[in-house]
Amino acid sequence: MFSLFRADPPPADDTRPLALPDGSEVPVRWVRDPRARRLRLLVTERGVRLTVPVRASERSAHAFLHEQREWLAQTLAKRPPPTAVASLERDVTEAIPLRGEMLPLRWATGRYARAERDGDALVLQLPERASATAAKRALKEFYLAQARSDVGRWLPKYLPSLPAPPASLRLRPLASLWGSLGPRNDLSLDLSLVLGRASAFEYVLVHELCHLHERNHSRRFWRHVESHWPQWRDERTYLHGEGLQLKAQLRGLIL
Repeated sequence: MFSLFRADPPPADDTRPLALPDGSEVPVRWVRDPRARRLRLLVTERGVRLTVPVRASERSAHAFLHEQREWLAQTLAKRPPPTAVASLERDVTEAIPLRGEMLPLRWATGRYARAERDGDALVLQLPERASATAAKRALKEFYLAQARSDVGRWLPKYLPSLPAPPASLRLRPLASLWGSLGPRNDLSLDLSLVLGRASAFEYVLVHELCHLHERNHSRRFWRHVESHWPQWRDERTYLHGEGLQLKAQLRGLIL
């Protein structure tokens, strides 16, 4: 077995080809992360990323990649095709994703950049000479408000069963994770969850709250999840299938 702790770390961030079992190659972005405790391979909407602990050797990283080639090939084969909503373009984009559906989008000219619901549609108002960045910023604020509203509606029913409440809550785009709970009980959730179905978003919230009971994925942890969200497997399957597309949609619309 190769040691994960040696004195010859790989470069901080570079891209290298990896040969898959069928002979094809895929670029893998190697990222040395001082916070990482183990080698980790992720497939995101931006490609394949290998996270390497600071003291891990190149040999152990190459061995890890070799062991994961079959899994990687299967995961890449399951990736959904690119979404139809690739970017936000003024007077061109006609709908945006929200809670698993496409919300009609109307463009308007006004003094300030803002996005507001108008019945069953979203009105995105911009000054006449507003930049594309202003439009994306307004849409991001709309998504943040919608996500905060959802979490604010769901959270109170779970708080009485928790050993402690989250110290803080942050909603932001996450590259690969759906959520995380920090050592000081700081809760982070991926903003792209508000684009998908609401039940999957609530499941991720429940999942992270259950880490207040167990800081692991042990059987005890999953029993807590099961008690609050018996259908968690359906939501996990949904996120496995639609997750990359949701993240890509958010990235194209607000970043």
